[in-house]
Formats: sequence, structure tokens, C-alpha cells
Amino acid sequence: MTVLAALDLGTNSFHLVIARVGESGGFEVTTREKDIVRLGHGGGDMKRLEPAAIERGIAALTRMRRLAESAGAPLRAVATSAVREAENSAEFLELARTRAGVEVEVISGVEEARLIHLGVLQAVPVFDTRLILCDIGGGSTEILVGERGEVLTSRSFKLGAVRLTDRFFGGGSDVDPKRVRACRSFIRSTLTVYQREVAGHGFGVAVASSGTAEAIARIAQALRSGPDLRTYNNSVTTKADLALVIDRLIAAPSVAARRKVPGMEAERADIIVAGALILEGVFDVFGIEAIRFSDYALREGVLLDTVQRTSGGGLHHLRDVSRRSVRHLLETCDEDPAHSEHVAALALELFDAIRPVHGMGLDSREYLEAGALLANVGLFISHSKHHLHSYYVIRNSEVLTGFTDGEIEIIAQIARYHRKSAPKPSHAEFNGLTPEAKHTVRLLAGLLRIAIGLDRSHDRRISGTTVRRAGDQLIIEARAGDGVDTALEIYAANERAGLLGDVLGLSVSVTAAP
Repeated sequence: MTVLAALDLGTNSFHLVIARVGESGGFEVTTREKDIVRLGHGGGDMKRLEPAAIERGIAALTRMRRLAESAGAPLRAVATSAVREAENSAEFLELARTRAGVEVEVISGVEEARLIHLGVLQAVPVFDTRLILCDIGGGSTEILVGERGEVLTSRSFKLGAVRLTDRFFGGGSDVDPKRVRACRSFIRSTLTVYQREVAGHGFGVAVASSGTAEAIARIAQALRSGPDLRTYNNSVTTKADLALVIDRLIAAPSVAARRKVPGMEAERADIIVAGALILEGVFDVFGIEAIRFSDYALREGVLLDTVQRTSGGGLHHLRDVSRRSVRHLLETCDEDPAHSEHVAALALELFDAIRPVHGMGLDSREYLEAGALLANVGLFISHSKHHLHSYYVIRNSEVLTGFTDGEIEIIAQIARYHRKSAPKPSHAEFNGLTPEAKHTVRLLAGLLRIAIGLDRSHDRRISGTTVRRAGDQLIIEARAGDGVDTALEIYAANERAGLLGDVLGLSVSVTAAP
């Protein structure tokens, strides 16, 4: 299997990812490293890289090159606004080559936007939707409108969290209403020149990819008194969320005070105000009401671009990000994927047949499919209590993309309750769900239990089901070929029917079809 490494030399931080490339053209990230380097500083045009910043950059490059070498991964490094704008960029590039042993590719703002777009499409399921993408870096902000992997328009602006902090807020230590107003005015006047072009294309969804966007999502979650999410990928920040975050940040005028804001990352406290104001400007100028966060960005885009350059692969695998990631985890951890696939098909057939009774939508159908496909990934750890192991694997896997943190929790709990005890208030994870999510887990786990019983022999004896209702009874008829003994399957399905009956308030029974 091919292993590749991508390194993003940003104005604020350097990001390294190392990944294994699959036959389909997708990849699985195995290593992530981040160094806060602050390569670019300066309130004007960031014309020079300071000697101390260059030294920090070379040290970080050296360490990350060694990590890539230890993994046997060829390294592709790209530099963004801090290097492309600096008068002494040649000095830095030469030192990177001779001292760190890294050839650095300086990319334009437009190319940066294109690569970020490629990265985002691997983490957020928006391939078939026209999107506006915003990436707020330390030195620049990239705005792009794209659809189905194609860039319709893009622009790079000299609006970055580090750049504007140095220009308006004295390195982060001087945040007062007058400076905030000046910064807001500058951001809007800069972005407005692009407003008409974006409006001409239009968009259906907004996506943000950057450390700034994730930091704001974390603070918003903390201010709502919600628990810190294990992943913020695909999470949504509304205009109201952002306004609340900005009000709280401005009310903490010093760096020390902002470090105490709930959800704040200490190393970002000095530049977060400028970053949040940039995102606010993007919301206002382009008419955005809510934005999704993508955990993937430039470095993942560089990985995919490198794969395409070397193998000529296309973007077909991005059409369904979430389903692709589920199948990847299934194929990695399930010792009998054919059984899981058949169980999933039976569960979905039941879901569709009983929809007039349960009334759930397509999102719940997708959770059921994912939970059914992944119910046995815990066998990768141990057969004993493998339902608990499946929960752990799903909840902590970095493979699953295209889902929100809350969706991953629901899927993990559906898999966790596919056998043994039904959900109980005494189970901490289940008790932490909303009432609506608890109902979803109970219903879908109930369907999954019956589907698993219907393939008890793991040889797909039951080809399908028919469901009918007779008063307060729900009767599931299992179809099989002539002369096929289905007694074990019928027994096992009936043994597992209790949970679904409790949720629906009906008596559920499973019989052989006439």
C-alpha cells in the first residue's frame, strides 16, 4: 500500500499528515502533527520573514521531514501567504532545502483554494451541492464557490488572523471597541468587491475549513454548556452562535482574559478576535446564515492532488463521503463483511416496510445502515463483549468522515445495542443523548436485532421479509427458498423482537412466509 505525506506551511502553523492510499484513490490518515510556528508577522503586507521565525520554521520542517521518512512516506510540502509574499522567501526556501532537506512548493492563493476544496470534499458530504468555501489562515483568507469537484470561482484575500491581529490589535493585547470597529470596516470593504460574483453563482451550503473555524465552533459549544465534541467535523456554527462568541471575546480585552473563555485554545487566544471578525465578515457580505466545519483542508487536498498526479484517479469516490468511510471501516475490522452487508439489507427492508408506523426520515435510515454495517467491527478486538468494543471502535475511529459528532454517537450506540442488554438510563452514554436521539437509537437497534436474528446462520438463508399489521400486532414474514430450514433464524429473530415491540407499543412476531 502506498504511503504519502503532505505538509502545509501556513502563516500561523505547520500541519503534517501521513496517510495510506487505498486502491479507490481515497486515503486513511495515520499521523497528524502540528507546530505553531508563526512564520509570518507584520501589520502591513508581511513583506519579510523574521530571522527568529525562519529558525522556528526550519526546526519544524526538519522534525516533520524525519517523521515522514520514518513512515517511508514521500513528502510534498506547500507554502502559502507568508512565504509567497515575503521579499526574502528565497532565503527561507534555500534553508529549507539545504538544512531541513525539504523542497517547498510555493502555491498561489487560487491554487491554495483549489487544494483546500479537494480536501473539504473528502470530509463533508457536499459533492453534489454548490458550496461556498471559506478558509481563514494566518495570512490570507480563501473564498471559493464550487460544485461536483469543479471550482466555479475563487479569490484569495490578504485577510488573516495573524495579519489583522498585528495590524489592528497590537499583537492581540489591545482589543477595544474602536479597534474592533476599524477591523470590521476593513474586512467588509475588502470582501465586498467579491460579493456580486459570488451572488451570481449562488450556493446551497457554506463550509469553513481552518483552525479559526474550529476554535469558534469549540467556543460556541462550550458557551452552550455542551460537552466538548470528539470531532467537530461537519458541525454547524450559526450566525447567532458566531455573534455570541464574538461578544464574549470582545468582553475579554486581554490575551490572559481570553484564555479563560470556555472552549478557548490557549495558543490561539491572541489571534482569535481577528479570526472571528473575518468569519463574521464572510457571513455578512455573502449572506450566510450557518456554516459547516471541515476537519480536512489544504494538507488533505495536497494528498489527493498528489494521488491524482501519480495515478490519474478521479473524484468519483467523493460522491458519498460518509458511506465510503463506513465501508472502509467495515472492510478493515469486520471478519465477515458479507454477513454484515446482508443484515444491513434486511434491516433497511424492515425500516422501509414499517415506516408508516415509525415515521422516521432518511437520516435515520442512513444511521441504521451504518450501524448495521459496523455492528461487528468490535470483533477486531475480541469476541467477548464485542458489542461494547464496536461502540469504542466507531466512536474513536478517525476513518469515519461526513458525519457530525452527534451522528457518530448515534451510529455507535445502534451498533452497541445490537445484542445483549437493551438501552437503559443507567448506561452513561445512552443517558447523555437527547430524548429524540434516545428514541432513534432504541428503534433502530430494535430493527437491527431482528435483522441479525434473521441471518443467525451467517449463510443468507432469509432472502427478504414482508411486514403486515393486524391490530396491535406487527407480523414479519421471512422469505426463503424452497426446502430451506429457517427454524433457527425464525427463533433467533423472535428472541430479539422485544425491543422493537417496546418502542412501537406493538406485539412483534416473526414467522416463515407461506
